[in-house]
Amino acid sequence: MARLNELRDNPGANKKKVRVGRGIGSGVGKTGGRGGKGQKGRSGVAINGFEGGQMPLHMRMPKRGFNVPNVKTYNTVRLDRIQAYIDSGKLDHKGVIDAAALVKAGVIRRARDGVRLVLGPRAFEAKKVTFNVTHASAGVVAAIEALGGKVDMPKAEETKADA
Repeated sequence: MARLNELRDNPGANKKKVRVGRGIGSGVGKTGGRGGKGQKGRSGVAINGFEGGQMPLHMRMPKRGFNVPNVKTYNTVRLDRIQAYIDSGKLDHKGVIDAAALVKAGVIRRARDGVRLVLGPRAFEAKKVTFNVTHASAGVVAAIEALGGKVDMPKAEETKADA
């Protein structure tokens, strides 16, 4: 058992602070490791990418592509996740499953621009489920229709008319 007079910090736990600018003998006296004069030797300098008036490298490089200003964000939902909510009773498979039903059940937080269905690692077993979603992969449509269900997706013309 350790005694109070034997308590010590672990080796290397405490490190002595370097006292900058305290004479030539300290090794960091006079300019304090900042070199001699100039902008970087002074306080409050933040010059990321600045090249002394020369055109910076990131501005000289060629640019490609563009940022889409009106990009749509979809909620991607896996079928096995919907299956889990149906099994737990939080989601009613007899009605139409759309964005509002998924939000109400807690599958997604908010509707955004629509719902995209994708296959999950486990099989989908709910019988005769009707989905009304923005997009569904071909595998999802095949899996749901094999069980007697239906997937309604708005046509491209309808979504353009909404925008």
